[in-house]
Amino acid sequence: MNEVLALQLQLEGAGYVAEPALAAAMLLMLELGRPLLLEGDAGVGKTAVANALATVRGARLIRLQCYEGLDVHAAMYEWNYQRQLLAIKLLEHDDRPADVKEHDIFSERYLLKRPLLEAISCAEPPVLLIDEVDRADEAFEAFLLELLSDYQISIPELGTVRAVTRPMVVITSNGTRELSDALRRRCLYQYIDYPSFAKELAIVEIKAPQAADQFARQVVEFVQSVRRMDLQKKPGIAETLDWTAALLRLGISVLDDDGAERILDTLSALIKTRDDRAGFTRAVVARMAAAC
Repeated sequence: MNEVLALQLQLEGAGYVAEPALAAAMLLMLELGRPLLLEGDAGVGKTAVANALATVRGARLIRLQCYEGLDVHAAMYEWNYQRQLLAIKLLEHDDRPADVKEHDIFSERYLLKRPLLEAISCAEPPVLLIDEVDRADEAFEAFLLELLSDYQISIPELGTVRAVTRPMVVITSNGTRELSDALRRRCLYQYIDYPSFAKELAIVEIKAPQAADQFARQVVEFVQSVRRMDLQKKPGIAETLDWTAALLRLGISVLDDDGAERILDTLSALIKTRDDRAGFTRAVVARMAAAC
């Protein structure tokens, strides 16, 4: 528990407030050398875990942003075809055997390293963030399994490239589709929920120290009440911080019913869909502000 607490304090120093369960999962990830799979709604701070870990460990952060249609060439490696074609032209009058010339063309100097290959090629262990893996196609997960199991990548023209050092792997998912059992088995797991009042207040106090104590409490209480509403897009922690900055920029230092009109002007930082915004009338905002 002392080690968990120490890691919590280190993460807090890097600007991330972590519950004991998350800090314990991160400690196990570091000790066991296993990837850490983080699930939760968008905006709860999953990506920030990797950023904070890189800061704490003094490591390079390598990020692979997943998307529909992501393939091995964008994620792992790609051949520099222009340089290879130039090399082939230059080798036309080379008397060496064809297999020797082919081996030269398909060598590492013509290889373009993408995030996954780059991560296992670093001399010092980096933090590898595989962000929003659920956005990629299911077939892409199969490419990840070899990397997550043995920290190696097979390249047909070169053979197997093994990790120089083992990266610290953080995988995030928003839960838009179910991940494969094979992927889950290779990872430690932690679910990250929307923050409690105390945690969100601590985040605001760290990230927006210019917000006075009582004002910060009002802001967090307002946001927490917004999340309890039936919305298409609940505000995440980033929206809380953006809204705090917007309020301060417009000179609002207290939330009350008298300032409802001015508060309405700042909701572009907090509410992100047209239908959700339509539900925030002056009367609604005044009532919510008065309750804070």
